Amino acid sequence: MTTAETTAETASAPPLPRYDAAALDALSAQGDPLADETVAELLRRGEVGDLNTLMRFFTTTGDPLPERLPASARGYFEATALPPAWIDWDVMEQARLFFADNAAHINTGLSFAAMPVSYAVPRMARLLSRTHSLAYPSRRMANTGQFVTYLMRSDSFAEGSAFLPAAQKVRLLHAAVRHHLRHGGHWDVERDGLPICQEDLIAGQTFFSLLVLDAIHRLGIHMTEEGAEAYYYAWRVVAALLGCDMAAVPENLAEARAYCDLYLERHLGPSPEGVVLSSQLLRLYEDVVPGTLFDPMVPATVRYLVGDTIGDWLEVPRGPWDAAARAVPVVLGLLETIEDSSPFAEWALDKAGSLLAGFELSALTRGRVMHHAIPAELKPEYGVKAPRTGRWVPPAPAPAPARAR
Repeated sequence: MTTAETTAETASAPPLPRYDAAALDALSAQGDPLADETVAELLRRGEVGDLNTLMRFFTTTGDPLPERLPASARGYFEATALPPAWIDWDVMEQARLFFADNAAHINTGLSFAAMPVSYAVPRMARLLSRTHSLAYPSRRMANTGQFVTYLMRSDSFAEGSAFLPAAQKVRLLHAAVRHHLRHGGHWDVERDGLPICQEDLIAGQTFFSLLVLDAIHRLGIHMTEEGAEAYYYAWRVVAALLGCDMAAVPENLAEARAYCDLYLERHLGPSPEGVVLSSQLLRLYEDVVPGTLFDPMVPATVRYLVGDTIGDWLEVPRGPWDAAARAVPVVLGLLETIEDSSPFAEWALDKAGSLLAGFELSALTRGRVMHHAIPAELKPEYGVKAPRTGRWVPPAPAPAPARAR
């Protein structure tokens, strides 16, 4: 049974002392002061458009900031230009090796477990339904996949890398959405708290780390404790770069489990927005998978990894392929046995996994570099829309006119 399903159906283990309802209540009222103040000033001065234009020329670490960059933004980018001083580069290298060994499995965990579980949190689903992410689910998945790929490269923090600038822009994007939802009449603060609050930011970090590791485990993939902890450590670094309150961010997987269980216990549930997001996501994955033969395996895999409770909340279709999904760990176990048989087999399967992950990302991005733009406003039509009910089929050609005799 998955972490998410266990939390949904039964009371979780008592959280560690540093996490309780009062602690998470406090985090739900906190934003990101540095990014929030920067965005508020940019909006007040009407400089968001200029920033977005200039940021297309600032994409890699070591690039000089554009000369015409607004002063309020310049201070932010200078203050966030370096990784945290406490970073352990040896552990980050272990995380990179873990990713290299498990790239396809990590992408599967992100796509088929972490994302759907986030849609089973009504507050997150409502937030996503009020941004581009609902109308364009491929954009969110492409941005996420590209961000993770940047993070796990050997040169992710070196000069010429795209990771740090991407993190700086994502942090501003969060602040902009938080501002628009809070001040634009798009969000019920009394009911849902501060949008993209610290509680949600830290939860997202545990989703992309802990829930991904849970999915890999459920798929039957062997992981060392050292590798799993290193992968989580990399996401702690991400948390720092995205403006999380590091005094509250779990320090290890045991604390991450306590935080994630408590968060899910507080917030899991069904919502109409979650159903629509899930429907859009399933269709996106079906479009990425070549042909149509294996399309039913998409909902079957999601249901297998998130469990029936969340699967039912999200209205993930049931089907005869559900049994096939349960056989996936057996197949992957055989591949692991082959991988352990020789260094060449290990290299070949790791290379195949890396190519598969690259293909998935290429299909989502369509070969483009994804850019993070700061929205000047949230348009009203970003609300929930009905999901599509079927693939587009070209119309039949009109019959040829009868020839005159």
